[in-house]
Amino acid sequence: MPALDTNVLLRYFLQDDRAQFNAAQRLIRRCVAKRLALFVPITVFLELEWVLRSKMGFDKFRMLDLMSDLLASDELLFESEHALIAALHLYRTNSADFADTLHLALASLAGQQPFWTFDHAASRLSGAKKLGSFAAPGHSK
Repeated sequence: MPALDTNVLLRYFLQDDRAQFNAAQRLIRRCVAKRLALFVPITVFLELEWVLRSKMGFDKFRMLDLMSDLLASDELLFESEHALIAALHLYRTNSADFADTLHLALASLAGQQPFWTFDHAASRLSGAKKLGSFAAPGHSK
């Protein structure tokens, strides 16, 4: 099964480089015609969210729409899809960023909790706990 890199998905969605968009579109069409699903590693999904949000200025709701559409696609097969679905639900309903919701979802599905974090927003997620800063022995806080 062929797999996709973040840059291929970016060029396909953004269409900001005509030659690369055409190449990505040809690849996707060819795989669809052969009934080959395209594999998307979880790291690609995470990087895609980061690039679109931080570099392209997508807001949370635009990101949620795009990521939900991707997950609904029959042509794409996602690594750890259940974790991605859980992470999107947490992201939609909480103030934590997507990466933290994905970290928590992966830990939860692996049966590993609590998810310790220094991040205040992430610590408010069910299954997460905030790790406090403690003074070194012999020093007051």
